[in-house]
Amino acid sequence: MHHKLLQKWNKAINLVSPKSLNESWSRHILDSVQVFQAANSSSGHWVDIGTGGGFPGLVCAILATELKPDLRFTLVESDKRKCAFLTTVARETGVCAEVRPDRIESLPPLRANIVSARALAPLNALIGYAAPHLAPDGMCLFQKGERYREEVEAAEADWSFKRQVIPSITDQDAVILVLGEIERA
Repeated sequence: MHHKLLQKWNKAINLVSPKSLNESWSRHILDSVQVFQAANSSSGHWVDIGTGGGFPGLVCAILATELKPDLRFTLVESDKRKCAFLTTVARETGVCAEVRPDRIESLPPLRANIVSARALAPLNALIGYAAPHLAPDGMCLFQKGERYREEVEAAEADWSFKRQVIPSITDQDAVILVLGEIERA
């Protein structure tokens, strides 16, 4: 259902690049599934920032409905048109996810067990967005491309964190960064 709605809505709202729409199953959906698989939590609060067309947050919420029903999702997206899309997909798929039409910086602390993001900002900025919203034992799941090492090095100037690097199954140059124990350096 999400895939069908994505194809329909993408004509009016730029949810994904038109070029990648034909590859949306592997490029966007499967790419999000691997983030869900990287999460070691089966309950708690998952916050996806800059959700856009629902990647990875809405796809993870759809999977969690059946596989990890004790996870609660908040999708943060500042573009109200994209929020309308996210709300429609959630309704049509029966997913319980709160859609917040806000910038993450404007929200009070969300105490998330998991914060995820894809193609939103450099790692240093992402950690800055996520840190105020993490529960004490929370973790971040950030999808990053071939320059992730440079981003990690730059972020270590301002932050200390434990990390795990999971190779992407959809792009040989990409990874999922699993970050925890985040503190200002």
